[in-house]
Formats: sequence, structure tokens, C-alpha cells
Amino acid sequence: MCAKRYHELFPQRKRVDWKRKRVDRKRKPVDWKQRFCARAGTTPAVTMEATTALPQSAFRDRLAAVRRRIAEADVDAGVWFGARSIEYLTHFYHSQTERPVVLAVTDDRVAITVPKLEVIRVEENPHIDEVSHYFDYPGGDPMRTAVAMLDRLGVETVAADMDGAPGVMGYDGPPLSDAVAVQRQNWVDRMRWEKSDAEIAVMREATTWSHLAHQYLVDRMEPGVAQGTISQEASMEASRAMFDALGTRYVPRTGIYFEGPTHTGLHSAEQTAEPHPYPTNRTLEVGDTIVTAAEANVDGYLSEIERTMFVGDPDEEQRHYFDIMLESQTIAIETAGPGVTYSAVAQAVWDHMVEQGVEDRAFHHVGHGLGMGSHEPPYVDRGTEETMEPGHVFTVEPGIYVPGVGGFRHSDPVVVTDDGTELLNYWDRDLESNVVRV
Repeated sequence: MCAKRYHELFPQRKRVDWKRKRVDRKRKPVDWKQRFCARAGTTPAVTMEATTALPQSAFRDRLAAVRRRIAEADVDAGVWFGARSIEYLTHFYHSQTERPVVLAVTDDRVAITVPKLEVIRVEENPHIDEVSHYFDYPGGDPMRTAVAMLDRLGVETVAADMDGAPGVMGYDGPPLSDAVAVQRQNWVDRMRWEKSDAEIAVMREATTWSHLAHQYLVDRMEPGVAQGTISQEASMEASRAMFDALGTRYVPRTGIYFEGPTHTGLHSAEQTAEPHPYPTNRTLEVGDTIVTAAEANVDGYLSEIERTMFVGDPDEEQRHYFDIMLESQTIAIETAGPGVTYSAVAQAVWDHMVEQGVEDRAFHHVGHGLGMGSHEPPYVDRGTEETMEPGHVFTVEPGIYVPGVGGFRHSDPVVVTDDGTELLNYWDRDLESNVVRV
């Protein structure tokens, strides 16, 4: 690690009065190779190429891991109500609705309770030994069915991710602790922090498709087009290309007919000064600041790319804020690595923003974990004391939001390796690569 603090490596700037929308002085270019310490391993060799699905052995390994935790906790079974945790352990994916699904894992059995409409799909699952079902909710009795399942397994004590099914879409049922002794656990949530080579490989595949969607979006950008229309067109074209290319290798997901496997979109002009604005169908104009986004889903794992772009050449003020944003993102990427705390990365970015006088224009943390969820822990935040470990995947997306000028944010997922980090995205981050020529 460099002896100097990162914010000492950048030239001093006078503060910018964003209300007056005036840049007090031109930014000096930063020579990153000179200003950052050389640190081996920032772009390590790829350990596994992209793939479209996890191997079945991944689920056997996960079940073995939770069985070790069950033994250590000295309980009869582990129980999960959360849809993502159930998918993580068994590859059975479903939407969390008013119809609870309950997974139980003992030292030698994997059993599940589902509504009747899921029976056909779950019986095909090679990782589940026993299936119980109820007709529906509220006409059926999900918790009584689940408790009967536990009785057949001889379970009296459990470690569960929650004490009963969540109150989603109107579900209102009794706690599991009414029937068995329950202690809480978050084993799967924590296991998801460290991605295996196989998990990173499917995220690499997802990255390819989100980049395609993003390219289709950029291809449509020009003055006079409606941003909502081109977002939908690009998403549909990329999803069709993904389906056509992968064919039967595509692993389906619940709701896929409504959502599509890849999405892209953008916000423009004053709208971008809000971190999460509502989508509109505004018409693009020369001079607009644009913030794009694209993601894809491959076997339940997500990619993410966001870019700050401009319709036509940006003016001095747009360049100024873009450069500070890019510097901030690069600081985060270069600071990250095995053994580094998440708070240290966030603090390095914050120090730079304070140095540049834009801390009042920062509205969120630097990034978030990425994997089966689009937002998941650990967070790149000054309040996160956990340490980065090999296999962690998180986004780096410090943002600056300036009324009257726009928002400035790139997002790139970073993989922590044994000796450094790797960027999953390969879309260029520099300004000139992100100008739509008119």
C-alpha cells in the first residue's frame, strides 16, 4: 500500500459552487501510473472461462457445508424460508409469494414443502429427496404441512433463517417456533459472500450479455430519440440474441416471459442528478448527460454495468465532474484487494471527494455486493468493517449528483482474487469512449 493517502496524490482544486454551475478552474490531468503504487495482481489470469450454468457438484458441496454447520450447532436440521437461500442450496428457484416454500436439511435428507403448483418442477430436482405439498394459501395450511414434514424427519430442534415464512403478498401464518425449538442462523447469506470459480464463471457469461445489451442501447442513442423507447428496444433485441445463442443451454428463471434475461436503460439530462429517478420517455438532446445501466441473468447470477455518457462533446463543467467521478472510481478499484477492509476503500473515495469539494454531492455508498442479488452484502461503505476476501464480488460506483449539470456514475463489478482484483466489465471507462458523436 502506498505510504501517501490517496487524496494527497491528486492536484488541489478550488471548490465548485454547484448552485452557480461554474467551474473555478480546469482540472489537471492525472497520470495514474505515476500517482498510484504499483501493486502486483490487479489483473490476474482468469481461473475459469465463462459458462452458462453451475455444475451439479456446486449444490452437493453447499449442502455438505450446511450439514457441517448443522452438526456444529447441535440441532436436528437446518430450515430455510428465503427463496434465494433455497435456490442457492438446491437449484430450485421460485418467486417468493403468499405461498410459502420450506426447505429442511438433515444429516442425510433434503426435504421441501411447496404449494401443489410447484410439485412437478420440484420433483425433477436431483438434490431434493422428499416433497410435501399443500393445495394453496389461504385454503391450504402451509405451516402445518411443513411441521408434519419435520415430524417425519424426526426433527425437534432447528436452525432457521427466519422464524416462519415472510409476510409477502398477504401471507400471515404462525411462527415455526410454535412447533419446534428454533435458533436463528444466516449461514447461506454469509456463504454467498465468497463466490467459487464456477459462480464467477457464470457472472462472466452474464457480463457478456449485459455488454451486448448496453451496446445495442448506445447504438440507438442520438438526438431526437425517446429514451424509454430505445431502452425497451435494446433490451428486447439483446434478450432475443441471448435466447437464440444459448438455446437449450439457457437456464430458465421464474417470470422470464415477463422480464427477459437481460435489461438495459438510461436516464438523461437533469434526471441524472437524482441517483434513482423514475424512468421517462424523454427525447435526447445534444449536450445531455446520460447515465446508462445494463444487467443480465445467467443461472440466477447477475452482471451490472453503468456508464456516464454524453450526447455530443461535453462542456467544461461536465468534463470536470466526470473526471472527479472517474478518479474516485479508480481510487476504489486500486485500493481494493484481499485483506483490505471495505470501510478503507470507502474512506479513500470519501477523502478524495472532500479534497475536490464535492462531498455534498455524494448521496450513497461506493458499492455493494453482487451475485444472486442485484444488491447484497458486503457493502463498500465507511460503516462496513468486514475484510475483502478472495471470491468476494462487489460493484464500484461512487456517484456525484449536481443539479443543473447531471449525475456522474460508472458501475463496475470487482472480483477479489488471491493476490489482487479483477474487473469483470471491459467497456472502457474513459471520457472519450463514452461520448455519442453527433
